[in-house]
Amino acid sequence: MSASPNLETLEAAATWYVQLNDGIASEARTRAWQAWVQASPDHAAAWSRVEKLQQQWATIPQQAALSGLGAAQAQRRDVLKILGMLIAVGGGTWMAVEQVPYRSMLAQQRTGIRERRSLRLDDGSQLELNADTALDIHFDSRQRLIQLLRGEIIVQTAKDPAQRPFMVQTAQGGVRALGTRFSVRQLPEQTLVGVLEAAVEVSPQRHADHPLRLETGQQVTFDRDRVGSVRTLPAGSTAWVQGMLSVDDWRLGDFIEELGRYRPGVLRCAAEVRGLSISGAFRIDDTDTVLENLGKSLPVKVRYLTRYWASIEAA
Repeated sequence: MSASPNLETLEAAATWYVQLNDGIASEARTRAWQAWVQASPDHAAAWSRVEKLQQQWATIPQQAALSGLGAAQAQRRDVLKILGMLIAVGGGTWMAVEQVPYRSMLAQQRTGIRERRSLRLDDGSQLELNADTALDIHFDSRQRLIQLLRGEIIVQTAKDPAQRPFMVQTAQGGVRALGTRFSVRQLPEQTLVGVLEAAVEVSPQRHADHPLRLETGQQVTFDRDRVGSVRTLPAGSTAWVQGMLSVDDWRLGDFIEELGRYRPGVLRCAAEVRGLSISGAFRIDDTDTVLENLGKSLPVKVRYLTRYWASIEAA
């Protein structure tokens, strides 16, 4: 039996756990879960970690338990993140939930998976929060700091009479505004920055003394050690503000991964169709219709294991 199931298998196991505890009895779903566990040693190993996790819930503070398992139906994605994080560390202690995945649940500002929000800051700056975003705001006499814990924002900075710097901090480093409008997205292991107006300075965490200046129409990804190559900011990169996902000749696999940001549960794309090309503008507030229409333009079909678990496969 594998001791280290991959991330996809761990996420699948966590999703099964959430669904099996949603209060809706289903013999068919139970049989499907049992078949999944028995399908491979990796599946069995992943479920073994879930069972260890079940034993640990008794040690979790009551308030946290209520915000997790007790609200599974209403907060599936949050529960999935907690479960996935704890499972990933092999059934660690409660202290593990004090890391970023759990901190984002307690953030000052956060949006749900089907929610976007505009936020005006005390200095007059404007934030646009994409779905499933969490951040903290730290303004004092020396700085204006946004700590992005999860998700994506667009920032329109306002002039500050005190000339305090405006910074966005992520897990990988910092982005300093230079009188600008820009976007920042927290990826799993990187930060993506795009400049819509003026300029910003990007500083990886371990090389903060060597910032890179980005100008209008440029974007870049960076991790804690280095900044990637500067690229052209794609047209439609901020279409989510209008509730749209705009793509031009994207791989279907990349499109499905992006669409999954706006849909609860698990959305997968089979390897044999990941390379298909897709273009168009799609409403992110109605992902069911988007999935239903895929087969009209591509040789694919959507298979639903449960309402919250869909797979795009060859027709």
